[in-house]
Amino acid sequence: MIYSPLTKKALTIAYNAHNGQLDKAGLPYIAHPLHLAEQMPDEISTAVALLHDVVEDTCFSFADLEQLGFPPSVLMPLQLLTHAPGVPYMDYIRNIAHDPVARKVKLADLKHNSDLSRLDVITDQDRARVEKYKRAIDLLSQIEI
Repeated sequence: MIYSPLTKKALTIAYNAHNGQLDKAGLPYIAHPLHLAEQMPDEISTAVALLHDVVEDTCFSFADLEQLGFPPSVLMPLQLLTHAPGVPYMDYIRNIAHDPVARKVKLADLKHNSDLSRLDVITDQDRARVEKYKRAIDLLSQIEI
């Protein structure tokens, strides 16, 4: 992972924001954004990967992140990655497709979330979710920036 003042701040916020949360496998949630961040090639995408679920899944808002000093180059992809209620899933994915940072982070997110080996028990709901994610990966892989 790339360590810079910006990514260290993002890591600290993600760690505190997700404190006590568990993923579908019952593991500490922070492992997921860390896994994505490890795959990112630059400071901005690393920060975005660390923060990608903070607004959607915790009490943090975009205004909070802006006030904490995150630049538009981080905030804009984060806004795209935050799935707003009422927006159809594939429309959400299409909106992500044209931003290189959001696209890179979302592809890593979808691949990690599709890894059923993380789960002790695999349900039909898990298989259906992976099929939805495969369609999203295909769409993100086909659209040119």
